[in-house]
Amino acid sequence: MITVPFNARRFQSTAAYYLRYRIPYPDTLIARVAERSGLKAGDHVLDLGCGPGQLGIAFARLEGATVTAMDPEPEMLAAAEEGASSAGVEITVRQGSSYDLGPDIGKLHLCVMGRSFHWMDRPATLAALDRLIEPGGAVVLFHDRQVLATPDWRSIVDKLTETFAPERHEERLLRKSKAWAPHEAMLLASPFRNLERIGIVNQYQRDIEDIVGRIFSMSSTSPQALGDKLADFEAALRAELLELAPDGKIMEIVESQGLLAFRN
Repeated sequence: MITVPFNARRFQSTAAYYLRYRIPYPDTLIARVAERSGLKAGDHVLDLGCGPGQLGIAFARLEGATVTAMDPEPEMLAAAEEGASSAGVEITVRQGSSYDLGPDIGKLHLCVMGRSFHWMDRPATLAALDRLIEPGGAVVLFHDRQVLATPDWRSIVDKLTETFAPERHEERLLRKSKAWAPHEAMLLASPFRNLERIGIVNQYQRDIEDIVGRIFSMSSTSPQALGDKLADFEAALRAELLELAPDGKIMEIVESQGLLAFRN
C-alpha cells in the first residue's frame, strides 16, 4: 500500500489563504451528518488534521459538541483558535497528527476529517480511532468534488504545477493513480466498514482572485512549496486565467460530501 511521506509542516504558509478562499462545507451538510450520526450536545468530536478548524467550529456551533481540533501546523491552530473566538464557540486545540492518537484524547463520538485523510497512514489511523470512538460513533470524511467549472481552469494549474513544483505534482499524480487505494476501500477493510454518503450540490460565482487564493491554499502550490518561484508562478497563473476568462468570472458547481463510516 502506498502512503504519502509524513511532513508536519506541509501546510505552512497556507492558513490565511485556506480561510479566505477555500469553499466552506455547507451548514446543511454539517447538520445532516450530525443528525445521521446521532450527535448530541456535549458529545466529543475530534477534527483531525483540522487546518483552520472550519469543521470543528461548525460542529461546536451547530450542536454544542465538545470539540478537539488537532493539527501538526501551529499556524493552522492559531487560525482555528481565532475562528472559534469569532464564532463565539469553544474548542480545544492540540498540536499533533494522526500519529499522536492516544488514550489521552479521550473517548470520541465522531472523528471528522476535511481533505486530510490522504496525508495519513490510513490503516494505522483507523486502528487507532477504533480504540477511541465509542460504540455508535463514526469516522466522517469530508470532501468536495467539482462537478463543473466554466471555464475550466484545472488543466492550467496542473501544467504550471508540473513546471514550477514538479515533486509536489508527482505526489498529486500518485494519489490519482491505480496504485492508490481509494478511501472507501481502506474503510471497508477496517472496523468502520458500514459506509454512507451525504452530498450537497451548490453553484458558486468566483473570480480570478478567488481561484489564485485557493491555489495558494493547496500544499502542492503553497508559497512554501513554490519558494523563489512564487512570483513567476503567480504571474503565469494570472495571465493564463485572464486569457481563459477575459471577464474575470468563473462559475463552479461543487458537490460537498460527507462519507460516514460506522462499525457494523
